[in-house]
Amino acid sequence: MHSKVLKGLIIGMCGGTLGGLVGIGGGIVMIPLMVYTLGLSQHMAHGNSLSAIVFTGLSGAFTYYLCGSVDVTASIFLAISSAITARCGAKLANTLTSRKLRRYFGILNIFVSFTLIFKNYLAHSLFSVHLFPVKALILLLLGSFTGFLSGLFGVGGGTIMVPGLVMAIGMSQQTAQGTSLLAMVPMCLSGASSYYRFGHVDLKLVLGLSLGALLGGPFGATLANILPESYLRILFSFVLLWVAVRYIRV
Repeated sequence: MHSKVLKGLIIGMCGGTLGGLVGIGGGIVMIPLMVYTLGLSQHMAHGNSLSAIVFTGLSGAFTYYLCGSVDVTASIFLAISSAITARCGAKLANTLTSRKLRRYFGILNIFVSFTLIFKNYLAHSLFSVHLFPVKALILLLLGSFTGFLSGLFGVGGGTIMVPGLVMAIGMSQQTAQGTSLLAMVPMCLSGASSYYRFGHVDLKLVLGLSLGALLGGPFGATLANILPESYLRILFSFVLLWVAVRYIRV
């Protein structure tokens, strides 16, 4: 096996396992691992992460779809706006210095860590939208915001999209996760294509990352049903905070 594929496989398994354990996408884990263990630039790590999430999103969405936990119509509205803004976010990222991008990614880690800590409080709908025009507008706005951050930071954006779908649309947690995964596919594909044009995607590494995440995701989800999930989320949130401090201090 090619060394890049093997390295990507290991990092992808770590990202997929930890993502499956605490219910987040693998990008927030894979990016620091690529930067610190492989010495990749922040831009390169973002491009590879987005490319890998395209395939893991497909796999995850298919699994949720088989269980009837995907709102396809909602996914289409999310994908329409997020695919456009993801390209904008990726273009902005490529105008920033690596130092600035690392600091902004550190700030994102802080946000994600607090989202994990208060996840149970975000798992309830504040209201349920029934009027289709209003629902469509909310989905387009949510997709636009998530897509921009996804393209900028190289992540799937589930930590933003899922709570938004639960609280604003009134979806169940399960359906929100499946819908989010399906919407991630065109969104991350759009962002990744911009990074690719700037030369920030290594296809061999992406192959390894994708395979690893596909293997690690189900393993992490299985462990989540055995280990105390609340403690895992809090522990992982502190790890993210530690990573955030290292990124921001650069």
